[in-house]
Formats: sequence, C-alpha cells, structure tokens
Amino acid sequence: MTTSAPIPTDSKSQLRKTMGFWDVLLFNIATVLGPRWIAAAGHNGTSSISLWAIAAIFFFIPGAFVINELSSRFPEEGGLYVWAREAFGPFHGFVAGWTYWFYTVFYFPGLLLASASMSAYIIGGRGAGLSQDRGFLLIVSLALLLVALILNIIGLNIGKWLQNAGGVGTYVPLLMLVGIAALVVMRHGSATHFTWQNMMPVWNWGTVNFWSQIAFAFTGLELVCAMSEEVRDPSRILPRAVFGSGALIALMYIVGTFSILALVPAAEIDAKSGVFHAITVGSIALRVGFLGMLAAVLVTAGNAGGVGSTVAGIARVPFVVGIDRYLPPAFGKIHPRWKTPYISMLVQAILSGAVLLLSQLNNSTRDAYQHLIDAAIILYFIPFLYMFAAVIKLAYRKDRQTNPRAILVPGGMPGVWIAGILGFVVVFVGIVVSLVPPDESSSRLAFLLQVLGATVVSILIGLALYWRGSRAKRFGI
Repeated sequence: MTTSAPIPTDSKSQLRKTMGFWDVLLFNIATVLGPRWIAAAGHNGTSSISLWAIAAIFFFIPGAFVINELSSRFPEEGGLYVWAREAFGPFHGFVAGWTYWFYTVFYFPGLLLASASMSAYIIGGRGAGLSQDRGFLLIVSLALLLVALILNIIGLNIGKWLQNAGGVGTYVPLLMLVGIAALVVMRHGSATHFTWQNMMPVWNWGTVNFWSQIAFAFTGLELVCAMSEEVRDPSRILPRAVFGSGALIALMYIVGTFSILALVPAAEIDAKSGVFHAITVGSIALRVGFLGMLAAVLVTAGNAGGVGSTVAGIARVPFVVGIDRYLPPAFGKIHPRWKTPYISMLVQAILSGAVLLLSQLNNSTRDAYQHLIDAAIILYFIPFLYMFAAVIKLAYRKDRQTNPRAILVPGGMPGVWIAGILGFVVVFVGIVVSLVPPDESSSRLAFLLQVLGATVVSILIGLALYWRGSRAKRFGI
C-alpha cells in the first residue's frame, strides 16, 4: 500500500500576517463593489434602485452581522469552510468549501469578460465596438488572470497592493460617474425620468433573473475571512473593515444607479460596460472627454484588483481542505520561498482559463456571460445557505458568551434567528430565480439545461473527491 506524502503540520503557521485595517477595507471594496453590477442595474431600469435598498436591508446588513460574529469567534484560515465544518461536520464543511471555491471556475470568466470589456474604453468612445470584440476580450481577460496569479503567488505582501489599487481604482471612477451625472443633470437635465412609481420593483418573468444578481452583487465581505490568519489582528480588524466597506459599497450601488440612468436611458446601457459608456457620454457633454479614458484606466486597475482579491482569498479554502486531506494533499502545500498556497491558485487559474475559452466557442458574448454568471451564483450561494444556518446552530455553543473578542449579532438569540433566516431565505430565492432565463437569452431551455448541468456536474466532481479523500484518511493511504 502506497503512503501519500504527509502535509507539514505547520503549513498554516508559515503564512505571513501582512494585512492591516486599510488593506482589508480596500480588499472588501475590490472584491464586492463592481461597476458591472451598476451597469446591469441601469440596464434593468429604474426599478433596480428599490431592489438595491431591499437587498441591503434584508440581505447585506444581516449578512454583515453574521460574518462579523463568525469571523470573530472563529478567526481561522478557511472562512466559510471552517464555519460549516464547526456547525455541521466535515462532509458539510467540504460541500460548502468546494462549491465556494469551484464557483470561481465560472465566476472568473464572467468577471474577466466584463473587465476586458470595460478596459476597451481606455481609447475613448471608439472602444464601444472593441468592447464587444471576442478576440480582444479573450486576450485581455487571460492577461488580467495571469497578472493576478503571478502577483498573488509571489506573496500577499506584494499581491495586497494589487487589491489596494483595486479598491481605489473601483471607487474613484464611480465617484467620477456621480460627479459627472450631477453636472450634466444641472446643465442639460436627466436622460431618465425618476418617479416613486417607476423606482418600485417590477415583478415579471423578464426581470426576475436580475434579482439574484442584485443579491450576488452584495456578496464578498466574507472572502477576506478565508485569510484570517494572514490578518494582523483578525478579531478586531475584520469587523471594523466589514462595517466600513459595507456602508461605502451600499451607498455607491444606489447612487451609482441613479447616476448611470441620469446619463443614459436604460435601453442603451450595456450590462457589462455601461458605466464607461455613461461616463464617456457625460464627459463629452461637459467637453472633458479625457475623463472617460481616465475612468477606464482606473477601473481596469480596479478590475485587476478584484480578480487578484478573489484569487488570493478563494485559494485559501482548498488550501485548508487540502490540509484536512479531503482534497489531494498537494492543495495544502506552501510555496517554499513565497509562503503562499500556490497549487490551489494554479489549479484555479487553469480551470478558469479553460472555461473562459470554451464559453466563447459557440455562444454569443452576451449569452456566454449570462450563463457563467448564473452558474456561479448557484454554486456560490450554496455555502451561504450553510453560513446563515451555521450562525444559528453555533449560537447555542457555550463559548459564544465567554469569548471576549466575539462581535455578536445584535438582539441576542432573536437577532441571530432573524439575521440567519433573512439571509437564508434571500439566498434560497436567489438560487431559484437564477434558473429563470433573462429576456435576452436566445433559448430558454438551453439556458436552463446549461446552468443546471454545470452546477450538478461541479457538485458531483466535488463529492467524488471527498469520497476519495475520506477513504484515504480512513485507511491511511
């Protein structure tokens, strides 16, 4: 019988504590806030404004409370995987960790395509055509992925600067969007007429698919918790950064959607690169056309940071699962020089690159992008079901009240139940409506089969690996 190579027991202890408060806050902004979601909201119309507010109240805020409690009580590398494992055992911990990691295989291509599309506006208004060019999108997407991979393998002390630049490069252009829209409205009026009635949610099958994207746009605050042992004082820094970045993100989503619709009618907004089209339109109206190109440069850096933060954070989950030996032991290895979990990063990048290439073979760019986003949403939301259930179950452990560094959900046990149930219901509804094809889908049946097929196959692959890992642990092979 062959004995597998043991994983060093001190793998996690080799990780370097390099992240402070501002690093975590900007990491969260780079991870969560996305111009593409503001563009998608603008494309959906004025009803998106109320959807942002509803999602913030019933999902984002409860989610922030839950993340703060779990991250302060269990400040361990692995985040969601650890929380689900603590509450429900190794199998459910693995399912949560696997789906949380594997979703990036579908999410990265969507993020990269959107990032590449936005970067086309660096050359100004002429970039509108280039932003839909398949060859350009593939080359830029793969280049962004490669840069993020290299910087994060070299080390978080280097890679965090990409994430920091991503946070700044994401927020500043959106502030520019808001400022340009305010000036244009004062001088020329708004391109969209806003009323209380048209800002209310529109409940029809044509827009229901977008509801899940609104909730998805508010996720990501939990990601940095997967790197808890690389934060200098996680029990203190993580909760402060979650609240600070959460307020900035929620405000920008709402104000940004007002701004993009004030500059461009919903029907003319592209769901991926609409923010930069709007900035270009506004800057031309103000006769300061270079602002559009400047914003595109900044957001290209911001998107690179978003890719970098996801590469860095998500890679820690299979790293810890590899240490637990439910994934091949190689996932638990640390680079001998740079002290990073480089194997999981490499596997993640290779799989994402392959899916990106395959998704562009036969589908239109829009359909491919939508399929990737919806498959990612379903996989990504599964561990959130575990997270919101875990906070309720773990609230009954005695150590909750005796942990002096725990940042507990307000309101005692009723508060825990309210936050847990609200988050669980929103996530479950998000999974269901992700299966409803948008109006733009060329074939509703094909859309449904592709999204379901990708989700089921992804989970079955994970279960096969778990069975292999459990067998290896049981028999010591």
